[in-house]
Amino acid sequence: MSEASSESLSHKVKNNTVQFSKYDFFVVGVLSFLQFTIILDFMILSPLGAILMPAMKIGPAEFGRVVSIYAFSAGISGILVSGFADRFDRKKILLIFYFGFIIGTLFCALATNYIFLLSARLVTGIFGGVIGSIVFAITTDLFPFEARGRVMGFIQTSFAASQILGLPIGLYLANHWGWHFPFLAIVGVSTMALLIILKYLKPIDKHLNNKIDKHPIHHFIETIKNKKYLQAFASIALLSTGGFMIMPFASAFSVHNLKVDLAHLPMVYMTTGICSIIAGPLIGRASDAFGKFNVFLFGSITTIILILIYTHLGETPLYWVMLINALMFVGITARMIPSQALMSAIPTPASRGSFMSVNSSIQQISGGLASIIAGLIVKESIDGHLENFEIVGYIVVGTTLFTLYLMWGIHKRIHEKLN
Repeated sequence: MSEASSESLSHKVKNNTVQFSKYDFFVVGVLSFLQFTIILDFMILSPLGAILMPAMKIGPAEFGRVVSIYAFSAGISGILVSGFADRFDRKKILLIFYFGFIIGTLFCALATNYIFLLSARLVTGIFGGVIGSIVFAITTDLFPFEARGRVMGFIQTSFAASQILGLPIGLYLANHWGWHFPFLAIVGVSTMALLIILKYLKPIDKHLNNKIDKHPIHHFIETIKNKKYLQAFASIALLSTGGFMIMPFASAFSVHNLKVDLAHLPMVYMTTGICSIIAGPLIGRASDAFGKFNVFLFGSITTIILILIYTHLGETPLYWVMLINALMFVGITARMIPSQALMSAIPTPASRGSFMSVNSSIQQISGGLASIIAGLIVKESIDGHLENFEIVGYIVVGTTLFTLYLMWGIHKRIHEKLN
């Protein structure tokens, strides 16, 4: 039996399929909803860009900084936390950081100027940016490798749900009550999620039995020096490039380049979300059934084709914009789910939290750099039209191809480890 399987003996196996208990489904649901709030908090800036930039009287470069400062603060926070990530009950760490995330989001809602908003995003990033790594550490602790594609598939539906429910509602609230109001709504639903986690989620502390008694700094250094982890760190750095380079400017590109009416913009996000929320669980099951790397390969090819089409579009009918966006995000989802499932098998139980924290930090920092680079490449004309967006597309295609090569190496190593 593989190492990953032996950690989760409480799961029943029937017809070579892992059977989940009611509590397992509860955990997956809670983690998915938690991720929904975190992703929505980050993603809401993209569609609000067309409203926020004129309201704050800032350009693409300043807006890129608002996006990237979250990433940089999250990256630094993840590095600082990595030495302690395997020393405590994961539920307690999750509660602390989720509470901090709620406070940071509240500050965003209260922001009255560019500097205030920039500072609020920094606070939100310090706490919110680490939560993803905690979620994936919990997932790896509780579920065997053979079922992680399914679990990651459901958790990734939070990304789609944020587009189906969060972004259209957020845009509606912003159009009627201002851009501050969506952040207040996130604070409200996140507070409810915090209370549910506090009351119903059981302690997650079995990993403490594997803990090596080392100084936190030594634990962090050993994690980043581990040669087996370096390829995974490089892969995650490049995986985040596409989202951070394309997403922050997607709403402005749709409105000013594709000529999508601002009132119709929620339809674009809703259509994309519906397709992604259907595709997420299917992609997760396909990853477990047909091979995680095979699904990643499919997602990479799809992403490359759609990115090249999307970034070269001019004025486009609404139905074509919706179709292209939907297919593009299905491709991105087909990369993220199997890659996360593959990487979950890399760290040992004793360094799992540290590995996930460093991984998250690298993802956030590289994403922040990508956002800044995109902000320097993309230029805004007097009428709001974005120029040089196709150059961003070429960069994303290049990083996608190189990531494919790195993930092939990871796939081979994990296959050898588990067999």
